[in-house]
Amino acid sequence: MRRLRAVSRTQGNNRAVKDGSIRLPHYELDFEEVPVLPQAFRRMVRNLEFDVCEMALTTYLVAKRYGKPFTALPIFLVRGFHHGAIRVHGDRGPSRPKELEGRAVGVNRGYTVTTGVWARGILREDYGVDLDKVTWVLTGDEHVTEYQPPPNVIRGEVKDVVIGVETGEPLLKEDGYEWLTTKGWYPINHCIVVRDDVLTNELATELFDAFTEAKNRYVGHYADTATDRMYQRVHQITGRDPLPYGLEPNRDALEALVGYAIDQHILDERPNLDELFVAGPR
Repeated sequence: MRRLRAVSRTQGNNRAVKDGSIRLPHYELDFEEVPVLPQAFRRMVRNLEFDVCEMALTTYLVAKRYGKPFTALPIFLVRGFHHGAIRVHGDRGPSRPKELEGRAVGVNRGYTVTTGVWARGILREDYGVDLDKVTWVLTGDEHVTEYQPPPNVIRGEVKDVVIGVETGEPLLKEDGYEWLTTKGWYPINHCIVVRDDVLTNELATELFDAFTEAKNRYVGHYADTATDRMYQRVHQITGRDPLPYGLEPNRDALEALVGYAIDQHILDERPNLDELFVAGPR
Protein backbone atom coordinates (compact mmCIF):
# COMPACT_ATOMS: atom_id res chain seq x y z
CA MET A 1 0.00 0.00 0.00
CA ARG A 2 1.50 3.34 -1.05
CA ARG A 3 1.57 6.16 1.49
CA LEU A 4 0.76 9.67 0.27
CA ARG A 5 1.35 12.99 2.00
CA ALA A 6 -1.94 14.89 2.12
CA VAL A 7 -3.51 18.14 3.36
CA SER A 8 -7.20 18.95 3.74
CA ARG A 9 -8.82 21.00 6.48
CA THR A 10 -11.14 18.87 8.63
CA GLN A 11 -14.82 19.62 8.00
CA GLY A 12 -18.04 17.69 7.86
CA ASN A 13 -17.79 16.51 4.27
CA ASN A 14 -14.27 15.06 4.56
CA ARG A 15 -14.17 13.98 8.19
CA ALA A 16 -14.68 10.27 7.48
CA VAL A 17 -11.67 10.23 5.14
CA LYS A 18 -9.48 12.10 7.58
CA ASP A 19 -10.36 10.01 10.64
CA GLY A 20 -9.83 6.76 8.74
CA SER A 21 -13.47 5.65 8.75
CA ILE A 22 -13.22 5.54 4.95
CA ARG A 23 -9.98 4.25 3.47
CA LEU A 24 -8.64 3.98 -0.04
CA PRO A 25 -8.13 0.36 -1.19
CA HIS A 26 -4.56 0.81 -2.40
CA TYR A 27 -3.27 4.05 -0.81
CA GLU A 28 -2.75 5.41 2.69
CA LEU A 29 -3.27 9.15 3.18
CA ASP A 30 -0.99 10.70 5.80
CA PHE A 31 -2.69 14.01 6.57
CA GLU A 32 -0.63 16.95 7.78
CA GLU A 33 -2.48 19.60 9.74
CA VAL A 34 -1.73 23.11 8.45
CA PRO A 35 -3.50 25.59 10.78
CA VAL A 36 -3.63 28.36 8.16
CA LEU A 37 -4.83 26.43 5.14
CA PRO A 38 -3.74 28.99 2.48
CA GLN A 39 -0.17 28.29 3.60
CA ALA A 40 -0.66 24.72 2.33
CA PHE A 41 -1.79 26.10 -1.04
CA ARG A 42 1.38 28.18 -1.19
CA ARG A 43 3.63 25.28 -0.23
CA MET A 44 2.01 23.09 -2.88
CA VAL A 45 2.19 25.69 -5.64
CA ARG A 46 5.75 26.75 -4.91
CA ASN A 47 7.40 23.55 -3.69
CA LEU A 48 5.07 20.63 -4.54
CA GLU A 49 5.27 19.55 -0.91
CA PHE A 50 2.20 17.30 -0.92
CA ASP A 51 0.93 14.42 -3.01
CA VAL A 52 -2.75 15.30 -2.39
CA CYS A 53 -3.74 18.82 -1.42
CA GLU A 54 -6.89 20.86 -0.93
CA MET A 55 -6.53 24.06 -2.95
CA ALA A 56 -8.46 27.25 -3.66
CA LEU A 57 -9.97 27.02 -7.11
CA THR A 58 -8.56 30.24 -8.57
CA THR A 59 -5.14 29.39 -7.19
CA TYR A 60 -5.40 26.16 -9.15
CA LEU A 61 -6.46 27.94 -12.34
CA VAL A 62 -3.48 30.29 -12.11
CA ALA A 63 -1.12 27.45 -11.22
CA LYS A 64 -2.17 25.50 -14.31
CA ARG A 65 -1.71 28.61 -16.45
CA TYR A 66 1.94 28.55 -15.40
CA GLY A 67 2.37 24.82 -15.87
CA LYS A 68 2.43 23.61 -12.28
CA PRO A 69 2.56 19.78 -12.35
CA PHE A 70 -0.60 18.83 -10.52
CA THR A 71 -4.18 18.18 -11.62
CA ALA A 72 -7.52 18.72 -9.89
CA LEU A 73 -10.24 16.26 -9.08
CA PRO A 74 -13.85 17.57 -9.13
CA ILE A 75 -14.12 17.21 -5.35
CA PHE A 76 -15.41 20.61 -4.27
CA LEU A 77 -14.91 20.73 -0.52
CA VAL A 78 -15.77 24.37 0.16
CA ARG A 79 -18.50 26.60 -1.19
CA GLY A 80 -19.97 29.86 -0.08
CA PHE A 81 -21.93 32.96 -1.01
CA HIS A 82 -19.77 36.05 -1.41
CA HIS A 83 -22.21 38.94 -1.50
CA GLY A 84 -21.38 39.59 2.15
CA ALA A 85 -17.62 39.54 1.55
CA ILE A 86 -17.51 43.24 0.56
CA ARG A 87 -17.44 45.13 3.84
CA VAL A 88 -17.56 48.85 4.61
CA HIS A 89 -15.86 50.29 7.69
CA GLY A 90 -16.89 53.60 9.23
CA ASP A 91 -18.95 56.36 7.63
CA ARG A 92 -16.51 57.33 4.85
CA GLY A 93 -17.22 54.30 2.72
CA PRO A 94 -19.58 54.07 -0.27
CA SER A 95 -23.28 53.49 0.13
CA ARG A 96 -23.77 51.70 -3.22
CA PRO A 97 -21.57 49.53 -5.43
CA LYS A 98 -21.06 52.02 -8.31
CA GLU A 99 -19.39 54.37 -5.85
CA LEU A 100 -16.46 51.95 -5.70
CA GLU A 101 -15.30 53.28 -9.07
CA GLY A 102 -12.44 55.73 -8.54
CA ARG A 103 -11.80 54.42 -5.04
CA ALA A 104 -9.29 52.08 -3.44
CA VAL A 105 -10.72 48.77 -2.22
CA GLY A 106 -8.75 46.43 0.00
CA VAL A 107 -8.42 42.73 -0.83
CA ASN A 108 -7.46 40.29 1.90
CA ARG A 109 -4.20 38.58 0.84
CA GLY A 110 -3.81 38.36 -2.96
CA TYR A 111 -5.72 39.54 -6.02
CA THR A 112 -6.34 35.95 -7.13
CA VAL A 113 -7.95 34.84 -3.85
CA THR A 114 -11.12 33.01 -4.89
CA THR A 115 -13.49 34.93 -2.63
CA GLY A 116 -12.26 38.18 -4.17
CA VAL A 117 -12.77 36.86 -7.70
CA TRP A 118 -16.35 35.86 -6.96
CA ALA A 119 -17.08 39.14 -5.15
CA ARG A 120 -15.71 41.28 -7.99
CA GLY A 121 -17.69 39.16 -10.45
CA ILE A 122 -20.86 39.99 -8.52
CA LEU A 123 -20.01 43.70 -8.55
CA ARG A 124 -19.53 43.73 -12.31
CA GLU A 125 -22.31 41.36 -13.38
CA ASP A 126 -25.08 42.46 -11.05
CA TYR A 127 -24.19 46.07 -10.28
CA GLY A 128 -22.34 47.27 -13.39
CA VAL A 129 -19.15 48.22 -11.57
CA ASP A 130 -16.23 48.86 -13.95
CA LEU A 131 -13.56 46.85 -12.14
CA ASP A 132 -10.78 48.55 -14.10
CA LYS A 133 -11.79 51.87 -12.51
CA VAL A 134 -11.15 50.53 -9.00
CA THR A 135 -7.71 50.41 -7.37
CA TRP A 136 -7.41 47.02 -5.66
CA VAL A 137 -5.08 47.15 -2.67
CA LEU A 138 -3.58 43.86 -1.49
CA THR A 139 -2.53 42.93 2.03
CA GLY A 140 -0.28 40.08 0.84
CA ASP A 141 1.28 38.51 -2.23
CA GLU A 142 0.18 35.86 -4.71
CA HIS A 143 0.59 32.12 -4.13
CA VAL A 144 1.76 31.71 -7.74
CA THR A 145 4.77 34.01 -7.88
CA GLU A 146 4.87 34.03 -11.69
CA TYR A 147 1.50 35.82 -11.86
CA GLN A 148 1.68 39.60 -12.29
CA PRO A 149 -1.58 41.47 -11.58
CA PRO A 150 -2.86 44.36 -13.70
CA PRO A 151 -1.60 47.92 -13.04
CA ASN A 152 -4.64 48.89 -10.95
CA VAL A 153 -3.60 46.32 -8.31
CA ILE A 154 -1.14 47.59 -5.69
CA ARG A 155 0.17 46.71 -2.22
CA GLY A 156 -0.87 48.78 0.77
CA GLU A 157 -3.59 49.28 3.34
CA VAL A 158 -7.22 50.34 2.95
CA LYS A 159 -9.58 50.77 5.87
CA ASP A 160 -12.83 51.97 4.26
CA VAL A 161 -13.81 49.01 2.01
CA VAL A 162 -12.27 45.56 2.14
CA ILE A 163 -13.11 42.23 0.50
CA GLY A 164 -12.60 39.08 2.53
CA VAL A 165 -12.65 40.27 6.14
CA GLU A 166 -15.21 39.56 8.83
CA THR A 167 -15.62 43.03 10.33
CA GLY A 168 -17.65 46.00 9.12
CA GLU A 169 -21.02 46.17 7.41
CA PRO A 170 -21.78 44.46 4.09
CA LEU A 171 -22.04 46.83 1.14
CA LEU A 172 -24.50 44.62 -0.72
CA LYS A 173 -27.92 44.16 0.81
CA GLU A 174 -28.83 41.13 -1.30
CA ASP A 175 -27.67 37.68 -0.26
CA GLY A 176 -26.31 34.80 -2.31
CA TYR A 177 -29.45 32.73 -2.07
CA GLU A 178 -30.94 34.94 -4.77
CA TRP A 179 -28.12 33.79 -7.05
CA LEU A 180 -29.00 30.22 -6.20
CA THR A 181 -32.61 30.69 -7.28
CA THR A 182 -31.83 32.66 -10.46
CA LYS A 183 -28.67 30.88 -11.65
CA GLY A 184 -29.19 27.41 -10.22
CA TRP A 185 -25.73 27.14 -8.61
CA TYR A 186 -23.67 28.61 -5.86
CA PRO A 187 -19.97 29.44 -5.81
CA ILE A 188 -17.20 26.88 -5.46
CA ASN A 189 -14.08 27.79 -3.51
CA HIS A 190 -11.89 24.70 -3.03
CA CYS A 191 -11.02 21.51 -4.89
CA ILE A 192 -8.50 18.68 -4.44
CA VAL A 193 -5.31 18.51 -6.50
CA VAL A 194 -2.89 15.61 -6.98
CA ARG A 195 0.72 15.80 -8.06
CA ASP A 196 1.10 14.54 -11.62
CA ASP A 197 3.99 12.24 -10.78
CA VAL A 198 1.79 10.17 -8.46
CA LEU A 199 -1.54 10.61 -10.27
CA THR A 200 -2.99 7.49 -11.87
CA ASN A 201 -6.52 6.60 -12.94
CA GLU A 202 -6.66 4.21 -10.01
CA LEU A 203 -5.69 6.88 -7.47
CA ALA A 204 -8.02 9.46 -8.99
CA THR A 205 -10.95 7.05 -8.84
CA GLU A 206 -10.20 5.93 -5.29
CA LEU A 207 -9.90 9.50 -4.04
CA PHE A 208 -13.08 10.58 -5.76
CA ASP A 209 -15.01 7.60 -4.43
CA ALA A 210 -13.70 8.03 -0.87
CA PHE A 211 -14.41 11.75 -0.64
CA THR A 212 -17.83 11.27 -2.25
CA GLU A 213 -18.75 8.58 0.28
CA ALA A 214 -17.61 10.81 3.14
CA LYS A 215 -19.70 13.67 1.78
CA ASN A 216 -22.74 11.46 1.35
CA ARG A 217 -22.49 10.33 4.97
CA TYR A 218 -22.32 13.95 6.06
CA VAL A 219 -25.16 15.44 3.99
CA GLY A 220 -28.35 15.47 6.02
CA HIS A 221 -26.56 14.98 9.35
CA TYR A 222 -25.65 18.57 10.06
CA ALA A 223 -24.47 20.30 13.20
CA ASP A 224 -25.65 23.74 14.30
CA THR A 225 -22.94 25.73 12.53
CA ALA A 226 -23.17 28.55 10.00
CA THR A 227 -21.78 26.31 7.26
CA ASP A 228 -24.16 23.47 8.00
CA ARG A 229 -27.11 25.84 8.15
CA MET A 230 -26.09 27.14 4.72
CA TYR A 231 -26.07 23.63 3.27
CA GLN A 232 -29.46 22.94 4.84
CA ARG A 233 -30.95 26.03 3.26
CA VAL A 234 -29.43 25.21 -0.13
CA HIS A 235 -31.05 21.79 0.06
CA GLN A 236 -34.38 23.34 1.02
CA ILE A 237 -34.25 25.73 -1.93
CA THR A 238 -33.05 23.27 -4.57
CA GLY A 239 -34.25 19.91 -3.28
CA ARG A 240 -30.86 18.53 -4.39
CA ASP A 241 -27.51 17.55 -2.93
CA PRO A 242 -26.06 20.83 -1.61
CA LEU A 243 -22.50 19.61 -2.23
CA PRO A 244 -22.42 17.97 -5.66
CA TYR A 245 -19.08 16.56 -6.79
CA GLY A 246 -18.17 15.76 -10.38
CA LEU A 247 -17.75 18.06 -13.34
CA GLU A 248 -21.19 18.13 -14.94
CA PRO A 249 -23.25 19.30 -11.92
CA ASN A 250 -20.79 22.14 -11.49
CA ARG A 251 -19.91 23.08 -15.05
CA ASP A 252 -21.94 26.31 -15.12
CA ALA A 253 -20.42 27.59 -11.87
CA LEU A 254 -16.92 26.66 -13.02
CA GLU A 255 -17.41 28.38 -16.37
CA ALA A 256 -18.66 31.48 -14.55
CA LEU A 257 -15.58 31.61 -12.33
CA VAL A 258 -13.30 31.16 -15.34
CA GLY A 259 -15.13 34.00 -17.09
CA TYR A 260 -14.66 36.26 -14.08
CA ALA A 261 -10.96 35.36 -13.95
CA ILE A 262 -10.56 36.34 -17.61
CA ASP A 263 -12.48 39.57 -17.12
CA GLN A 264 -10.31 40.44 -14.11
CA HIS A 265 -7.04 39.85 -16.00
CA ILE A 266 -6.18 36.72 -14.02
CA LEU A 267 -6.41 34.35 -16.99
CA ASP A 268 -5.73 35.37 -20.58
CA GLU A 269 -7.71 32.57 -22.24
CA ARG A 270 -10.46 30.13 -21.38
CA PRO A 271 -9.12 26.69 -20.40
CA ASN A 272 -10.86 23.44 -21.28
CA LEU A 273 -12.56 22.23 -18.11
CA ASP A 274 -12.42 18.63 -19.26
CA GLU A 275 -8.64 18.90 -19.31
CA LEU A 276 -8.42 20.65 -15.95
CA PHE A 277 -10.19 17.91 -13.99
CA VAL A 278 -9.86 14.13 -13.87
CA ALA A 279 -12.07 11.38 -12.44
CA GLY A 280 -15.64 11.51 -11.31
CA PRO A 281 -18.87 11.18 -13.24
CA ARG A 282 -19.34 13.38 -16.27
